[in-house]
Amino acid sequence: MAVGIFDSGLGGLTVLDAVSKAMPEVPFVYYGDNSHAPYGVRDADDVYNLTTAAVERLWDEGCDLVILACNTASAAALRRMQEAWIPSDKRVLGVFVPLIEALTERQWGDNSPPREVAVEHVALFATPATVRSRAFQRELAFRAIGVDVEAQACGGLVDAIEEGDMILAEALVRSHVDALKRKMPDPQAAILGCTHYPLMQGVFQDALGADVKVYSQADLVAASLEDYLKRHPTMIGSGQTSTFLTTGDPKKVSDHATQFLRREIVFNAA
Repeated sequence: MAVGIFDSGLGGLTVLDAVSKAMPEVPFVYYGDNSHAPYGVRDADDVYNLTTAAVERLWDEGCDLVILACNTASAAALRRMQEAWIPSDKRVLGVFVPLIEALTERQWGDNSPPREVAVEHVALFATPATVRSRAFQRELAFRAIGVDVEAQACGGLVDAIEEGDMILAEALVRSHVDALKRKMPDPQAAILGCTHYPLMQGVFQDALGADVKVYSQADLVAASLEDYLKRHPTMIGSGQTSTFLTTGDPKKVSDHATQFLRREIVFNAA
């Protein structure tokens, strides 16, 4: 009855931590493609090929439902996967949906025309590939009108977090927020559009100011997944064991993961 969680690296651990706390009875198999991280600098075909290979590996682990806890994969690969690749007995879900639902205060299945929402000026912090895809803006436009989204590509931030260099990561966050504010001086809300970024949420909030509502994905994804599994209990696969898999160096990845979650995490070679 395992559910798969995939990320290009360690950022998806923020999602894993949240969903594990929300659903302690469900085994989760985490797959980090650390040897190819970060995805945010890769082109769409490359991201697609790496993502489909990872999802197939999670299917082999008995995970009929896989969460792409990677915004770049969700932005650059998911639509193409859903249109022509995923078999009818499997599901692959991205991390944009819960964010859009929270921002627009409407459920994903609500297909009424786009309408005005409370927030008019939104800052989006994401990887270069996610920004290029414009996937967030596209999905938002289906549901809301009158929302100005200013995107800031946060080059180097994922690399710093993956390497555990939090001093550099903090400096990069403040630099990217400054760059965003030069384009949008007074955002009302900010989207942390990468699952690595919740690890720096306090720095984002401090740099943006207390008046800016910061949307982080982990808890939103956890609540959305819990609701989805209640409505689709058959999508819990046959796997019985929680495990952590990586394409990188298991010892190095385990050490960094343990540092991130402040509990021992042991990765095995994928």
